[in-house]
Amino acid sequence: MSGRALVIGASGGIGAALCTALETGGAEVTRLSRATDGLDLTDPALVEQAMQGLCGAFDTVLIASGILAPKDAGPEKSLAQINADNMAQVMAVNAIGPALVLQNLPRLLPKDGRCVVGVLTARVGSIGDNRLGGWYSYRAAKAAANQIVRTAAIEIARKRKKAIVVSLHPGTVETAFTGAYPGHQKVAPSAAAANLLKVIDQLSPSQTGGFFDWAGRPVPW
Repeated sequence: MSGRALVIGASGGIGAALCTALETGGAEVTRLSRATDGLDLTDPALVEQAMQGLCGAFDTVLIASGILAPKDAGPEKSLAQINADNMAQVMAVNAIGPALVLQNLPRLLPKDGRCVVGVLTARVGSIGDNRLGGWYSYRAAKAAANQIVRTAAIEIARKRKKAIVVSLHPGTVETAFTGAYPGHQKVAPSAAAANLLKVIDQLSPSQTGGFFDWAGRPVPW
């Protein structure tokens, strides 16, 4: 995949793997992350500053940042474990953060050519696919992110007919993010990145606003 790419959350397991895969495919990659660049997605001023410092156009934009729970906390297993401050922090990183990036993104997209904006959410953000319960904050934040992506796709398409804005479920990836859940079947970050880029490469503008998994299959809202 050649062209210019922007990866938000580039220092994380999936984000770093996406950068490597994109560069291997010939893309010029711009990396942004909290660890390397101080990009705090919960701070609107820092997001705007980082985005305003970029020059377009980018053919591929991937938002790969997120948290499962605040530091020293875990996803809730019951209603009794809900903590308002923790829930607000998860929502700020996983939903409001991507919204702030999307808010500053249109000028960095080509006006006429095909481009893809992929926001990594999660299958657990699917309301229709929720059969296990629990994980209130993370599920709610990812569901909110999906709605933000869907709404942004509609707006961006009005001026950029070939833009594709989608939510992506990468599968369960072997990273520090999933380290506390050894029972899940996981894939290496490099494999997850390859899967996601294959999906991105096959998407068409008619699919903008959709929610797709690592194999390109639609995920229910």
